[in-house]
Amino acid sequence: MAVLDTILTKYIDAAEQIDPIKCVGHVTKVQGLLIESRGPQAIIGEVCRIHAPKGRGIIRAEVVGLRGETVQLMAYDETTGIEVGNRVVSTGELLSVPVSNKLLGRVLDSLGKPTDGKGDIEAPLYYPAQADPPNPLKRKRITERIVTGVRAIDGLLPIGKGQRMGIFAGSGVGKSTLLGMIARNTSADVNVVALIGERGREVNDFIANDLGPEGLARSVIVVSPSSAPPLSRLRGAYVATAVAEYFRDQGLDVMLLFDSVTRFARAQREIGLAIGEPPATRGYPPSVFDSMPKLLERCGTSDKGTITGFYTILVDGDDMDEPIADTVRGILDGHMVLSRRLAERYHYPAIDILASVSRLGPVVAGPVTKKAGGYLRRLMATYAEAEDLIDVGAYKPGSNPAIDEAIAKKSAIDAFLIQAVEERTSIKDTLQAMGNLANMQIPDEELGQYS
Repeated sequence: MAVLDTILTKYIDAAEQIDPIKCVGHVTKVQGLLIESRGPQAIIGEVCRIHAPKGRGIIRAEVVGLRGETVQLMAYDETTGIEVGNRVVSTGELLSVPVSNKLLGRVLDSLGKPTDGKGDIEAPLYYPAQADPPNPLKRKRITERIVTGVRAIDGLLPIGKGQRMGIFAGSGVGKSTLLGMIARNTSADVNVVALIGERGREVNDFIANDLGPEGLARSVIVVSPSSAPPLSRLRGAYVATAVAEYFRDQGLDVMLLFDSVTRFARAQREIGLAIGEPPATRGYPPSVFDSMPKLLERCGTSDKGTITGFYTILVDGDDMDEPIADTVRGILDGHMVLSRRLAERYHYPAIDILASVSRLGPVVAGPVTKKAGGYLRRLMATYAEAEDLIDVGAYKPGSNPAIDEAIAKKSAIDAFLIQAVEERTSIKDTLQAMGNLANMQIPDEELGQYS
């Protein structure tokens, strides 16, 4: 009987190796990021398993291109251990992420798996990582304000529920800190934070310092660090968006904090160039500019809930017209520019109000609030135009009443805009303070509208 069992086991193992149900191919070439195989029959985006028993066991990869009978794949992890002849088995599935309310307070990797050491997450429902944006005709109009808890934003750059804002900045001017302030103080029900291409050290710093325990408790963090392969960084962006879509579909107001679109675009560039796409604008292949609207348009309103998005864009050399910044600015519903000049003056958050705009601000702000905000903007613009004269002592007080008023209120406006990281300001206090600066009384119906 033991002999019979041995023989049967041998044939069972052989049948499993053949795997007649799934399509099977074999690795023919590994070059840089790209893995080529003959077979299996698969579609773009399909997840495959590469069997590399000598070094790694099973490595998950995704189909990124098809060329004749050759299937082009990229691994979600390192390619160490893969060799010519390794079996490639198609799963027949696209990448999906397990979702549930138990994701709150957890840190996930680019495939939606927990990485915080707190155990597995019970999530019986799966959402596709890549999905179509909501039907434009089923999107609700944006008419309600969402509170960020940052005076400069709530006062002078009002944001609507479902609006998408870009944060444009060079390195080291406070992008992550600003995102942390929003995450802690926002009126949104849930935060989803995507840290794409960040340095490993900065991930822990953001969670511990910028976000804090209070912010983490109602947040889901998706991390794909700079050391991860480009496909992993790319898919991390889609996984974070899918998690936000899950909570939106529960009828909640979701805040999606995405850092950064630039690193997402660079990951797509690495993939595109690896599979043979021609470089176009400043070395970016066409797929980069095709992928960005598909990702960013998934954020917004639906017939169930909302996703309000803040997307950071790294501007090399503070060049606001570089290709990624220019493309994103045309997709989003407004932008905030973080000024290195303000940061050097220790003016935080370093938001350049005059260079920033919220396209839906006039829709979600009350009439008196809009009037007060416009008045402060005019004062700031007047001061900026005369600043050189003022700094060198060439301006004579009394020459221009508008400049005199701008000078008189400069310190008070700066005090209103500067906010400590740990400082919490209600929307009522923000609007009242702005009204006082503008010598206007904000009516109670506008003050209580967002409480």
